[in-house]
Amino acid sequence: MEISGWLIFILLVQVIHGIGTWKLYEKAGRKAWEAFVPVYNGIVLMQIINRPKYWILLLFIPVINLFLFPIIWIETLRTFGKKSTLDMVLGVVTLGFYIAYVNYTQETTYFANRDLKAPNKTMDTLGSLSFAIVVATLVHTYFIQPYTIPTSSLEKSLLVGDFLFVSKFHYGARTPMTPIAAPMVHDTLPIIKTKSYLAKPSLPYFRFPALQKIERNDIVVFNWPADTLFHMYKAADKRYDKPIDKKTNYVKRCTAIPGDKIEIKDGIIFINGKESILPERAKPQYSYKVAWDGKTPVDLDYIKKELNITDAFGQIANDTLVFSALPQSSVDRLRNIPGLTKVERIIHKGTDKTIFPGTMDWNVDNLGPIYIPEAGKTVELNKETLPFYKKIISEYEGKDLKVNGNEIRIDGKVVTSYTFDKDYFWMMGDNRHNSLDSRYWGFVPADHIVGKPIFIWMSIDGINDGLKNWRIRWDRLFTTVSGDGQPKSYFQYFLIALAAYLGFDYFRKKKKKKEETNV
Repeated sequence: MEISGWLIFILLVQVIHGIGTWKLYEKAGRKAWEAFVPVYNGIVLMQIINRPKYWILLLFIPVINLFLFPIIWIETLRTFGKKSTLDMVLGVVTLGFYIAYVNYTQETTYFANRDLKAPNKTMDTLGSLSFAIVVATLVHTYFIQPYTIPTSSLEKSLLVGDFLFVSKFHYGARTPMTPIAAPMVHDTLPIIKTKSYLAKPSLPYFRFPALQKIERNDIVVFNWPADTLFHMYKAADKRYDKPIDKKTNYVKRCTAIPGDKIEIKDGIIFINGKESILPERAKPQYSYKVAWDGKTPVDLDYIKKELNITDAFGQIANDTLVFSALPQSSVDRLRNIPGLTKVERIIHKGTDKTIFPGTMDWNVDNLGPIYIPEAGKTVELNKETLPFYKKIISEYEGKDLKVNGNEIRIDGKVVTSYTFDKDYFWMMGDNRHNSLDSRYWGFVPADHIVGKPIFIWMSIDGINDGLKNWRIRWDRLFTTVSGDGQPKSYFQYFLIALAAYLGFDYFRKKKKKKEETNV
């Protein structure tokens, strides 16, 4: 639904509200017309039911308003003496229309100074739970979201089993595009395994102002643009379009930003013709083939533990070992192990048609140059360049694209160039040979950006093994994701602060109790 459609819908809701409540407004000593004025009628209603005026702002926040509307319906009914359990149930199940029935058919009394406490324990519990959900959803949607690292694509920088806090406000919080959705879950309801949202109606894309722009080499959480399959990894599966904010959450490193040109040569990334220099905390990993003399005993279990290997490795011949992912520090140590005579980085050759855009003689280690689209910039459009931008034009920017031989039409007009509406990014994993990233599905639109990982609050090793031999990685607790130097845990400082607070609280309560006893 476009903005104009939503404005008409909101206006219609205001008219319905006025028609259904104007007599109650008069009962409360207000004017009938006050029930019809958008926003103002809400402020007046909050005064009538003796609730905070800021509730009106919360009513305009998607998902949160789903919980607040029923509370307001119940509070309105109670203010006019309708406080039985049946009244409250009818108020909710009729989506507030029961209030209109009361407005026209029932004799009511306005209780201006009614008791604001819930009439029974059940309602008190439901009220407390509703507001807890409202607050948690507000924080989750616009400020901080918890996130778990499920794969090894950023291994050594972010580990499988890291539990993160992802900031929504660094890159600008994005308002939900699916306003009717369960709070604090993504696309699926737990246990019952069904969709957690209704795709329609939908809200247009909107993002609050950002504190900072996405920079090269930032680690970013985003919605996976290619998430249009019912089963994620079945390329021939039926198409299953999801709203942008309900596509699968991914976390990768932003390798190139809008306006850049990216090229990969033998696995090394070049941006605008210069080699990309990663920050100190980044630990890029490559696959290696290792020659073994076949005589000296090699303890693979020792190597796995000593080098902290998390991806597949093993012996493929009497004199050859293969490691699918090793950082440079592990490679240097590997060279010093007796019996291992040669360590060679594997560089993919030949053509891989699964590599974006699927029309070039490229592979995972050699591709480009590719231009990263920037809003307002124009590119030449022909049969050779179209595969790079076809999805952008037709899907991400919603144009009507038709191709007939060498003729390209956009929205019915023959074109030889295209000007981008949005910014795009190129996202890659540090685990170069074990990462489903932009090399396979292309660009990430700006409206798919979710947030910036800022803090690791928990880290569990063995989480993908069913927690059979799990352990807490204590050195990763309370560490920052970005920053200069190596990660440092602030967990001990947290424990000190917690102990200080508990001690202060204990003596404060003890002093207060003593003062009350003396009185």
